[in-house]
Amino acid sequence: MDLSVIARNWRLLAQGFLVSLELFAVAVTGALLLGILVGLGRLSSKPWIYYPVTAYVNIMRNIPLVLVIFWVYFILPLFRGTAAPPFVAAAIAFIIFEATYYGEIIRAGFRISRGPVMAGLASGLTHWQTVRYILIPIGLKRVLPSLLTQSIVMFQDTTLAYVIGLREFLRAAAAVDAREVRSLELYGLVGLVYFIVCLTASRLTHRLEAKGIAAKRADRDQEFDQAVRPVHGA
Repeated sequence: MDLSVIARNWRLLAQGFLVSLELFAVAVTGALLLGILVGLGRLSSKPWIYYPVTAYVNIMRNIPLVLVIFWVYFILPLFRGTAAPPFVAAAIAFIIFEATYYGEIIRAGFRISRGPVMAGLASGLTHWQTVRYILIPIGLKRVLPSLLTQSIVMFQDTTLAYVIGLREFLRAAAAVDAREVRSLELYGLVGLVYFIVCLTASRLTHRLEAKGIAAKRADRDQEFDQAVRPVHGA
């Protein structure tokens, strides 16, 4: 095993990894924002909002991501008149695809936040004020571990941008391998880096889940104490 191939080409590999991180950052930001709208649309009582959003979710969640990447890459030139930059095409594909998964996760968080929402409406807040200041913050906080888990999956999926020529981490390693012919070392490095990043993120997710469970137990215990205290006082 010759690890010097990594030392000789570390700049190219590092650039590829940075492209992967940039793609992930753009995609997760866009998908989260669109996912909030999807979650709200899936809870809407207005048929002209609910049914189109539901159709969008069902379509996107039942086709492979790699096909979405291909479709965006080949359809964009029809509107632009020129070939689409691979990064732009990949980012758009990830956003419209992952937003459906984020949307379903967020929808679950919104559903369990109806109590605070009703309290906000009863206090005189408008519908949109309630959504902005109560529903979205509380809903996102309750499903944060699930959002992080889906984000880990998205980070792994950034390697699929390879198919449209984006020089992300995996394609950078492939370019070096085509010249150096050291597949074991190069692809082993890619796997190791993704393993470390995803394992670290997974540990963070588990800690957040554990804190959330502990907080819920504390709230239940407090409610129980409040309910029992008058009885003992009597």
